[in-house]
Amino acid sequence: MIHSTDSRLLAELTKLLPNKICKSLRIQVTWFEAVTVLGKRRGLFQLLLFLMVWAWGANVALAQSRDQIAPTLSSAHRGFTVFAPRGHSNAGAAPIQPTASGIDSIKSFSGDFRVSGVGPTGNPQRKWLYTIAGGRPEVGGTTTFDAPIVPVSLDLLDYDGSVRVVHGHKLHYSVEPFISAVVNSPIFQHADYTSSDVPTQFSDSVQRAEFYNTMQSDWHTLLKPSLKPARTLSIPRGAYYFALNDDGSCCAFVLADIDVFSNRLFPPAANDASTPIGAAEQAGDVTTKGIATFLFPNTYLYLNRNPNNCCVLGFHTYDFEPGDASNGFREKRYVLNYSSWISPGLFGPGFEDVTALSHEITESLNDPFVGSDGIHGITPWWLSQNGNCQNDLEVGDVIEGLPDATVTVKTRGRAYHPQNVALLQWFQFQSPSTALGGAYSYPNQSVLTSLSPSEGVNCK
Repeated sequence: MIHSTDSRLLAELTKLLPNKICKSLRIQVTWFEAVTVLGKRRGLFQLLLFLMVWAWGANVALAQSRDQIAPTLSSAHRGFTVFAPRGHSNAGAAPIQPTASGIDSIKSFSGDFRVSGVGPTGNPQRKWLYTIAGGRPEVGGTTTFDAPIVPVSLDLLDYDGSVRVVHGHKLHYSVEPFISAVVNSPIFQHADYTSSDVPTQFSDSVQRAEFYNTMQSDWHTLLKPSLKPARTLSIPRGAYYFALNDDGSCCAFVLADIDVFSNRLFPPAANDASTPIGAAEQAGDVTTKGIATFLFPNTYLYLNRNPNNCCVLGFHTYDFEPGDASNGFREKRYVLNYSSWISPGLFGPGFEDVTALSHEITESLNDPFVGSDGIHGITPWWLSQNGNCQNDLEVGDVIEGLPDATVTVKTRGRAYHPQNVALLQWFQFQSPSTALGGAYSYPNQSVLTSLSPSEGVNCK
């Protein structure tokens, strides 16, 4: 029997405790029912012990759900991925036309080199072709690409489709705090580099190092940044993991399933404006003549539905859409990248701020159409020091993850950490290299000092 004094105590306790228990067993029992039944069979001491244990368990459950993780990624593998073009065509098939006459896209030039190697299917091949953004180096002059920056924030959804709330904080992750730092970075601002007599942008310094001995002195490939209206990408519960800030707010970072993320980033149909890329295209914020950045806040992707297969920090590709009468019915190619801001300390010293963006922008210039025709941008198979085995002109992938992967560059009073990249000569298996100073990498010319061994398909 529970005495009146005990009843008052229980009434006060029940105000502090959850209303339902045993949800995991799909049993709906109120706390008052539970303590009343228990009180008929136990003394007050046992009753209070029961309540304390349940309160502790409830607090633990409320404190952290299974998709909330610790705010550190120091042991995670950081990298990038080759992302095939997405889009739509009148015929419903992926595009294969590599020439400028067949597509509506950014200005580019093509070239070739000769070296013995093995093609994608294992057949011997000696001639290799590439397409690079900008004007021809031997002609000179400056090519300036529009470089729209589309900030994209995240809404992490609950099971009912609403923005999830954890400890009173909505899981809305704003990219706003990182925008100005990106605009002021060496990706878009000018700094001093050994490949240029005048201050220039990071990616231009790389291009000039590659073609240093064939370019005209006034040859440049520049980006003209412009900030566009912000967009929001929502991720359904079950397709993300998150780490909170110290104050419980969202977020230190977010891990997202790459398939769900990309499906919600790209338009599901031509002329669709429901996704960040589709909305930006339909609004004219991005065009076929620019190189667009979709900037995210500490948003990293995992593969195969497994968060242990993390972390992709960016990719570059293009969205292709049907042409119309205004462009001669040529396929429209929107060259773009998804890049995440990287807050200092998440992955370790030096791998931070615009490391991902620098990687993707330099690759967008050197392989804007990501080898989609199976010809341009395809190289002999190579094996880099970080273990990557590929056969494409992905200049950042060769160096990602190496001890000296990044370099410090100061612009607008802040130190940034863009990534060193491999130069064209490394993929050409040139010995010696015809790049600036005989280098295979830039800006740090000592990162790559030797070529890849000759490899077969998949480096076997």
